[in-house]
Amino acid sequence: MLVVLAIVLAALVLFATEAAPVDVTAIGIMVSLLLVEPVTEAAASVGLLAESFAVVSPGEGISGFSSVATVTVLAMFVLSAGVERTGIVETLGERVAAFTGDSERRQLGATIGIVGPISGFINNTAAVAILMPMVSDLAKKGGTSPSKLLLPLSYASMFGGTLTLIGTSTNILASDLWVTLGPTGAEQFSMFEFTKLGVIVALVGTAYLFTVGWWLTPERIKAEEDLTSDFELSEYLTEVVVREESPLVGQTVREALASMEEDVDVVQLIRDNRTFGEPLGQKVIRGGDVFVVRTDRESLIDVSEGEGLDLLPEIEVSDAELETTEQNQGLVEVVVAPRSSLIGETLATSRFRERYDATVLALRRGPELMRSRLDEVSLRVGDTLLVQATEDSLGRLNRNRDFIVAQRVERAQYRREKVPIAVGIVIAVVALAALDVMPIVVSALTGALAMVVTGCLKPSEFYDAVQWDVIFLLAGVIPLGIAMEETGTATLIADGVVASAELLPPIGVLGLFYVVTALLTNVVSNNASVVLMIPVAVEAATRIGADPFAFVLAVTFAASTAFMTPVGYQTNLFVYGPGGYRFSDYVRVGGPLQLLLAIVTTVGIWFFWL
Repeated sequence: MLVVLAIVLAALVLFATEAAPVDVTAIGIMVSLLLVEPVTEAAASVGLLAESFAVVSPGEGISGFSSVATVTVLAMFVLSAGVERTGIVETLGERVAAFTGDSERRQLGATIGIVGPISGFINNTAAVAILMPMVSDLAKKGGTSPSKLLLPLSYASMFGGTLTLIGTSTNILASDLWVTLGPTGAEQFSMFEFTKLGVIVALVGTAYLFTVGWWLTPERIKAEEDLTSDFELSEYLTEVVVREESPLVGQTVREALASMEEDVDVVQLIRDNRTFGEPLGQKVIRGGDVFVVRTDRESLIDVSEGEGLDLLPEIEVSDAELETTEQNQGLVEVVVAPRSSLIGETLATSRFRERYDATVLALRRGPELMRSRLDEVSLRVGDTLLVQATEDSLGRLNRNRDFIVAQRVERAQYRREKVPIAVGIVIAVVALAALDVMPIVVSALTGALAMVVTGCLKPSEFYDAVQWDVIFLLAGVIPLGIAMEETGTATLIADGVVASAELLPPIGVLGLFYVVTALLTNVVSNNASVVLMIPVAVEAATRIGADPFAFVLAVTFAASTAFMTPVGYQTNLFVYGPGGYRFSDYVRVGGPLQLLLAIVTTVGIWFFWL
């Protein structure tokens, strides 16, 4: 038990601090459990221990890779990608958005009304990634602050995830753990096992977002501002003209920038009444060239004096000017996705400009704006980049899983003719599992294969569709739940919880499990929370003579709804930058919602299952 408790404590610290990616931490957990036996054997052989011991067998240690939950989640990623490639979600969003106009309440209703139901049947993280550009455009066209819509988008996707078994990986994992760690004869959750409670949670949550939540959600980004104003670039963008005697004349733009010690970036070249954007690196500088540059005042003065540049007075660079180029460039916001290969890299080390022929003008990290020395900033999940790019470059960014482009971009590769097939496959998967014709893992795998066979997905896209960090996270943490159960660690913790709640009735203990799991999930991974809390919940319910299934549901719902921090759920991170939110905004808006749903969920479980 001491060994397992030490591993749990180390895992919580690593998950909370993100000192390593969560999937790497999960694999570290699995390896640590597997190493206990050989390490104790070595210690026993030299007399440090009386005997060796193991907390899990090798088969149990790697069982997460063959778990029903892991395989089902993998298949659901493929199903979600098949639906995404048809463009049906965007089409639905466009048609609904046509009726919203400039009414903020109708825009909010459309946001919640689309993402909620969709998140019940495709991965809710994917649903938010797909719909975020539509919601941002909806806010812009309707004159609404995107901050008023993006946080509700994230929260509503979590409501939707509670509607069905396949709404989120958390539900699928909880179902598998219930079979493994629950009482003898426990069966997998059915497709609509907890839908009635999920509907209540969604309705109450929606009512909150329309009333108290709407009032509490701040307008961090002002409505109808252009992007240069939104990122406060007026003091960082200006125009300079190259003197005829400038030492830069005859150099390429790349050579000139490399020779400067100051923080200067060239955004546009204006020559002979023609305007050029990226790629600019090979352009040879001439006397009389006008450059739009991004820099701070101090660097501008230094480079003007040393490089023979004259500042053009009273020039204010706007969106319209930046978008007027020979290559039809535009300004867009691009969000660094959770699985991005750019995490930890800088714009310089990732060669962003060269790879995408695009210029980053500013970076927003929550409420913080960065507009200088951008090449030196290590990128994080949720960072929002203000990018100037051509239509072709924008298309490449949009297709790259490293990014989420926060505006709608028409994708030529949408297979709209496959819409009926993709939708039919998802309906068949749900129906076959719901009617107990076959287990969910079998129907989901069959559906994933059907997506490829029917052409909804190309074979090469099958592997790209899977969020491998989530798969390895599941595979790594599942053995920890087994170890907690088999070593008695879960029993020990459960005894402590029950002892501390002696004055509470069973419904109070049930509510306590919801609150503890919710608080834990707002700090660490939702899947890790489920693995840590379900063994304890089963033991605690057994101790007080309550139905363990009800306690497992409380843990499942709490882990699926983490509203109080941007790191509590991936969808919260998606909207953190584009909404310009502060960490405190999640506490202010999500705290009351978390408390409200703690009461609603606890009472609902008590009413339906106890």
